[in-house]
Amino acid sequence: MATDIKKIITNLLQFYDFNNKTIITIGAGGGQLIEYGRISKQVVAVDYDREALDILKVNLIKSGLDDKFELVHSDFNCSDAKGDLVMFEFCLHEMEDPRSALKHALTMAPDILVLDHWPDSEWAFFGDEDQKIVKSWAALNEFPLKKIQKFDTVQFFQNYQELYQKVKPQGEVSINRIKGFQGNTNFTIPMSYGFALI
Repeated sequence: MATDIKKIITNLLQFYDFNNKTIITIGAGGGQLIEYGRISKQVVAVDYDREALDILKVNLIKSGLDDKFELVHSDFNCSDAKGDLVMFEFCLHEMEDPRSALKHALTMAPDILVLDHWPDSEWAFFGDEDQKIVKSWAALNEFPLKKIQKFDTVQFFQNYQELYQKVKPQGEVSINRIKGFQGNTNFTIPMSYGFALI
């Protein structure tokens, strides 16, 4: 992520008390936010992307957290893990039925924490995720929220090519949306995100 991950982690640790809790994390592949594992009792990381779990494993070893995490290659909807918290790491919007995913999560833990792009995030627009994010927040708002908070940051890019490589996996719509950045260097795109606790 071309943004201030340390600040996102700080915000996360201030938003929720992970101390001595069993966390079931969804979409943790890649492992950018794993620092909460230092104070957690145990973390079960569920991801359907084998390659993402392999990257997570490498990052856990580098961080000395591999003994705290159990990696599970599975579709979240088939998982029956139990814990204190189910946390969706910037992935609820990728789920076909976000409402159903949240209902399933409530069978796994008493607390549900959603980390995701905010509906009006410019970065979500350029990543062609804006409509999916609107849908996932609408589903989230059907549940009683204990706490919700919005944060603002930026995605930083040294040049257009770096931005292009970042959004290329998102497809043609995304590539077309970033054309206005051609020729730019050392630029930022605003990124709003939020945490919501059910």
